[in-house]
Amino acid sequence: MIWVAVLAGSLGCYVEKLLGYMLPRSVIERESVRRVSGLLPVAMLAALVAVQTFADGQDLVIDARVVGLAAAVIALVLRAPFLVVVLVAAVTAAGLRATGIAA
Repeated sequence: MIWVAVLAGSLGCYVEKLLGYMLPRSVIERESVRRVSGLLPVAMLAALVAVQTFADGQDLVIDARVVGLAAAVIALVLRAPFLVVVLVAAVTAAGLRATGIAA
């Protein structure tokens, strides 16, 4: 049954890509289309971060991941390099879990 879903998803992605190639250039070059397509990756990444931080299956969870995300936001505000931001978030969440403060 899972293979049916994988094949259907693959076919859907292929058709979507094919339809993108068939769009007229005049549609693609519109300023509104450019603006939206530039913001989509940011929105998708933000949604992924939110789901991975606050969800555990179907449950809303507040745990060490939230504190790690807050630490990452602080590092970003302080203009830390990306690798430092990731390390700060990981070390903060791991430290809280290791001490048992946040499961």
